[in-house]
Amino acid sequence: MKAMVYNKYGTTDVLKLREVEVPTPKDNEVKVKVHAVSVNSWDWDLLRGKPFLARIGGLLKPKYKILGADIAGQVEEIGRDVKHFHPGDEVFGDISWCGWGGFAEYVCVREDALTLKPSNMTFEEASAIPQAAVLALQGLRKGQIQEGLKVLINGAGGGVGTFALQIAKLYGAEVTCVDNTGKMDMLRSIGADYVIDYTQEDLKRGCYDLILDVVGSRSIFDYKRLLNPNGTYVMVGGSFSLILQIIFLGPLISKIEKKTMNILVHKPNKNDQNFLKDLFIAGTIVPIIDKRYTLSEVAEAIQYLGEGKAKGKVVIHIEQKN
Repeated sequence: MKAMVYNKYGTTDVLKLREVEVPTPKDNEVKVKVHAVSVNSWDWDLLRGKPFLARIGGLLKPKYKILGADIAGQVEEIGRDVKHFHPGDEVFGDISWCGWGGFAEYVCVREDALTLKPSNMTFEEASAIPQAAVLALQGLRKGQIQEGLKVLINGAGGGVGTFALQIAKLYGAEVTCVDNTGKMDMLRSIGADYVIDYTQEDLKRGCYDLILDVVGSRSIFDYKRLLNPNGTYVMVGGSFSLILQIIFLGPLISKIEKKTMNILVHKPNKNDQNFLKDLFIAGTIVPIIDKRYTLSEVAEAIQYLGEGKAKGKVVIHIEQKN
């Protein structure tokens, strides 16, 4: 089978399309013929080995040779202990916690990572959901999302942000979105109440009950000033220095100013995937897909996302031979 492989950290130049052995499922695994896989910021980080935390498990060279976590495809073979899936089932899921390997024609994964794909959802739409939408949902829940809250989403124009915007509006929140000039119209089109172009306007003050931060581009003190009393900040992504600030200064800020500073630890969750699937079926959320690439164009896709250009999700379409 064909797969996009890398054996050392570096730029997208280290990615090579290779012929590799087709995997065989273990007793508790499902072999999936991959039809689509979306690109995430983790792919960008693991490819470069930056920040340094991305090297956990692989200090000098990558632990996983094939990236790609959010897959959608068709079950081709099952292990003898698999109970919930059968050959021919259409599935999707986040496989980051059980070995990665999505940028390939086939992958073997544990069955508890997968969710049945509804018939009215394309493979590309399904691949856009697992990591980004679950992060958005878990982040908003950590911030106790509810009707009437004033929510700020920093980095709203990417995969996590576009899902977070739609989910926050579902709960009845007032949502302000921050991103660059090219994403303003798209954010308005999917429900943003207010948009801020950070290239033109600085976030100097505000009065938000919840900040969902996808990019972590500021200091903890900047975010603290933007929060209302009893407000909550949730970091979904960002710099290692901000993580340290939240760990060491967050408890003090919470005690003195009654403002909660949180870091979201992503937990792939099948129940959350099913919840989001139901929202899709109901027409409440729609994956925003910016660009589609082929398996041979994975390097280009990761570079595009890594440069912050993506409006929503970037998806790899994997052509299947009969």
